[in-house]
Amino acid sequence: MMGGPRMGPTPLGVDSSITKQRIKPGTVRRIVPYALRYRWSLAVIMLTTAVSATITASSPLLLKVIIDDGIGQRREGLVVALAFAIAGLALVDVVFVFVQTWFSGRVGQGIVYDLRCRVFEHVQRQPLAFFTRAQTGALVSRLNTDVVGAQQAITTLLSQAVSMLLTLALVLGMMFYLSWQITLAALVMVPFFLLPAKLVGRRLQRLTRQGMGLNADMGSMMNERFNVSGAMLAKLYGRPDDENGRFADKAGQVRDVAITTAVWGRMLFIIMTLITGVTTALVYGLGGVLTIDGTLQIGTLVAMVTLLMRLYGPLNQLSNMQVNVMIALVSFDRVFEVLDLKPLIDEKPTARPLPAVADGVTPDIEFDAVAFRYPSADEVSLASLETIALPSPERRDNAVVLDGVSFRVPSGKLTALVGPSGAGKTTVTQLVPRLYDPTSGTVRIGGHDVRELTLRSLHDTVGIVTQDAYLFHDTIRSNLLYARPDAGEAELVEACEAARIWETISSLPNGLDTVVGDRGYRLSGGEKQRVALARLLLKSPPVVILDEATAHLDSESEAAIQRALETALSGRTSLVIAHRLSTILEADQILVLENGRIRERGTHGELLDAEGLYSELYRTQFATQGVNGRPRRDEHRLPRPRITKSEGH
Repeated sequence: MMGGPRMGPTPLGVDSSITKQRIKPGTVRRIVPYALRYRWSLAVIMLTTAVSATITASSPLLLKVIIDDGIGQRREGLVVALAFAIAGLALVDVVFVFVQTWFSGRVGQGIVYDLRCRVFEHVQRQPLAFFTRAQTGALVSRLNTDVVGAQQAITTLLSQAVSMLLTLALVLGMMFYLSWQITLAALVMVPFFLLPAKLVGRRLQRLTRQGMGLNADMGSMMNERFNVSGAMLAKLYGRPDDENGRFADKAGQVRDVAITTAVWGRMLFIIMTLITGVTTALVYGLGGVLTIDGTLQIGTLVAMVTLLMRLYGPLNQLSNMQVNVMIALVSFDRVFEVLDLKPLIDEKPTARPLPAVADGVTPDIEFDAVAFRYPSADEVSLASLETIALPSPERRDNAVVLDGVSFRVPSGKLTALVGPSGAGKTTVTQLVPRLYDPTSGTVRIGGHDVRELTLRSLHDTVGIVTQDAYLFHDTIRSNLLYARPDAGEAELVEACEAARIWETISSLPNGLDTVVGDRGYRLSGGEKQRVALARLLLKSPPVVILDEATAHLDSESEAAIQRALETALSGRTSLVIAHRLSTILEADQILVLENGRIRERGTHGELLDAEGLYSELYRTQFATQGVNGRPRRDEHRLPRPRITKSEGH
């Protein structure tokens, strides 16, 4: 008995309707445009397939002539000539099969290329909410496994279908010509070839969809555990046995589905072999009787048996092809499922670029009665892309995250956002570049509704540095050029100097060509932040959104980042989620958020005098911070935060 975890009817957490769903109507029709792009290559495939099928069907007739007219009549010259003819046809067949294989590969890989590019481009257009729900491994599976399975429906299966249909037609014609009695006897057995394939095919279609989902789930786990963050978490919490057990469970489910699929596929082959053996015995028995009676010649019987094998060969392939077509259609269906997911954030047909402003003038930002809730799962994602598909929204009870938020960030000024965790600060910053759209109300840049602007112009205008600065596993140069691919060496150095990171980069053996590692883990937290700021400076956007890092940095890194921030924010319209006292002190306006609403607004001094929420936050979060590493001199004059009885305990 095989050890390891056993598989239930469906994988853990996956809705059974995902694995049981049928192919959507119109899937086959949608495949046609992808094939028509390679119509001439497909024509060559069909032509070479037709020639190969004709050679396959005609060679048994030459065997009949060799036996009856050559060997039977002792005509050595005829036997030798026909033997050379059969060898020549075999050589021609090899050439045509080679040409067919070459063009099939060209068409197949072309379709893989088209589908992958189409899916990748479409996924890139999905909103941020899509990526917060979809599993990375499931998406990668659509681009790899499913796309490859889909192209087989057009290349391998298409050439097989043409070959089988032509071979069946030619073989049946020749069999009727040689002996209609044996042919009719053979045709009686045809339904026994087709019925098992239909029954097994339905079962394999479901197993294939389930297997693809399980493989994607296993791939997602590997992707999460094999990156630096996942590996570090697993090591720090010291649960290798649990991790191994979870992976073994997922791998066991994949194994069990694969075993079931192999058994059903092999069962079809066994049934086909049995039916072929019975039919061959029937033909030999009937043909032998007719030969003894003088109705048939020995050569005719040999030709009929050979043709029978060539008849049932395509029939076996046709039975398997039914199964393969269903499996391939599942792949196409899963690819089209992603392509049919309409992006929640998209440009309007009438969208226009953000108008240019005068030199030295940056556009302002305005929020007008903005409310926002996070979208539900069915609005942004697919159940088949999530390990645990729940129809609930991203926030409990479809909660409103922002409610009636109105403010203005003046041109060229710095506005700081402060507030307790979960107040909605990050959501505010995500609405400006249209990572999300507000549920109601309007977000404007330079007086223009961001929903009326082209995404390209909006992203060119707004630059963002997130709290966890993300760097690709590439060189520092490539990470910087991601913001402006046409930047020269001098511009790269200038941006790095302004971000206070050039001294560090120039000291590295490979300088800008140093590989930073997965997510930039070869750099310290402060170094990653400054590389991200250098990337922002290279882009030089008029509007800057910044989520300051909350990580504890040494005083030298803190001072370097503060100087880099002064450069990055200077003269730009800036919206900053502030975690540093120095940023708050320099802000032209401070907005205090709580529970999705702006509770207070004003300057540092005005808000302290108001003795409200900001004053309490200042005492608990900012008062003990120093400016550039120095403690506050007026710290002793600040009232101590109140400690309730429960907190004291």
